[in-house]
Amino acid sequence: MNQDRQAMLYGLGAVALWSTVATAFKVALGYMTPLALIWYAALVSWALMGALVIKRGQLGRALTRGWRTALWAGLMNPVAYYLVLFAAYDRLPGQEAMALNYTWALAMAFLAVPLLGQRLTRKDVAAGLIAYAGVWVIATRGAVFDVAFADPLGVALALASTLLWALYWLLNTRDAREPLVGQWQNFSVGLPVLTALMLAGPGFDWHGWRALSAGVYVGLFEMGVAFILWQLAMHKVSRTAKVSNLIFLSPPVSLLLLYAVVGEPIRASTLVGLALILGGLSLQQRQKS
Repeated sequence: MNQDRQAMLYGLGAVALWSTVATAFKVALGYMTPLALIWYAALVSWALMGALVIKRGQLGRALTRGWRTALWAGLMNPVAYYLVLFAAYDRLPGQEAMALNYTWALAMAFLAVPLLGQRLTRKDVAAGLIAYAGVWVIATRGAVFDVAFADPLGVALALASTLLWALYWLLNTRDAREPLVGQWQNFSVGLPVLTALMLAGPGFDWHGWRALSAGVYVGLFEMGVAFILWQLAMHKVSRTAKVSNLIFLSPPVSLLLLYAVVGEPIRASTLVGLALILGGLSLQQRQKS
């Protein structure tokens, strides 16, 4: 099997797992708070990545280098990003939170202008206008001439999560750490912070086996296995666009799972808004490739 075919299989595996996470988030948040969910998930993900770091013989390097970067990166991911994201999923229907979260790539293009000195092209601007028109359709639930959002705080949280995620990856362009080691260090910093927040807030209550299973699933697959598969795909592929375009397969599958498992009726406004968002992203991707 050649490198590109392996990369496509890894990429498809990651996208398949990411397609389930909107449903997993909504199921888990039915049993626990966003803070409790991120604590469970972060603990599982930290243990998984730690085991892989040890298996690869990288523990010595992980314990002695890179902690200065991990101090700020760990506060952004997993702490700030996932707390904001899960708070958005807690307030919004899963389909809306999922669709709005897909605008992070456009947020990254716009933030790269002041942070990295990059220039916006006409296609960047056009892609942004198309995608954020989709955001408006979803936020107003189809009443595009009515500025009274159904849940303005939920929409603000979903969009704030895209800014945090885009900012995290832009700041990581200068991160020299090996990705798996860096991610484990970030979670090693973030987990004690999340534990302190749990002790100061809701405390550690037993929410039942279903809640625990949902938390383990999110940590194992959304934060752990999917991340590793995607890193492998990006490392092996000859041209990034071949793999990055796979991400467009995830939203339709996510919508179907939310309908089948959670019972969310698929809104027409979500379909229209998501089509606009994916259209904007496609235009941006075509320019990059």
